[in-house]
Amino acid sequence: MTTTPDLRRLQELIDRQDIHDTLLRYTRGVDRLDEELVRSAYWPGAIDDHGVFRGTVEEFVPWAFAGHRSAHHGEQHYVTNHTCDLDGDVAHTETYFVMVGRNRTGTPVTLHGGRYIDRLEKRDGKWRIAHRVSMVEWVGGVTEPDLPPVAREDNGVVARDRTDTSYDRPLLTEARRTP
Repeated sequence: MTTTPDLRRLQELIDRQDIHDTLLRYTRGVDRLDEELVRSAYWPGAIDDHGVFRGTVEEFVPWAFAGHRSAHHGEQHYVTNHTCDLDGDVAHTETYFVMVGRNRTGTPVTLHGGRYIDRLEKRDGKWRIAHRVSMVEWVGGVTEPDLPPVAREDNGVVARDRTDTSYDRPLLTEARRTP
């Protein structure tokens, strides 16, 4: 018996893989300090909100790389749990991450854990990030509410219910900020 493949489902699987590959281009690009690779994960003009920084990808890449170069000999970004809600040519993802940095000064390593909350868009057959919120939830075992002021990021809501930023549709963090 021959079955006809479900082309809609097949396209969904391809889209999900392309989205995951986009997220891995970002992490590899940051770890290798490869600006071109990081930029290939974003649409031009995309917003990146890291709490301590919020701006376009064109502003984010030099800022992030300067910080990584000055603070670390190298980093490794690990992505773990990943959910993806597809809606046509728009996807909302939540991807957990752990970042380990080999420090130039002070303690030997920096350890952060958190989530990337992304809105990706498919344009001309390619998936890229249109808006990212990177939320650090712990540093070296310290929970988010106890982070020192320099590490605490007020760019989203970390909650164990539907007020968590990962449920925002559309992903607009500016409305959550206090003046």
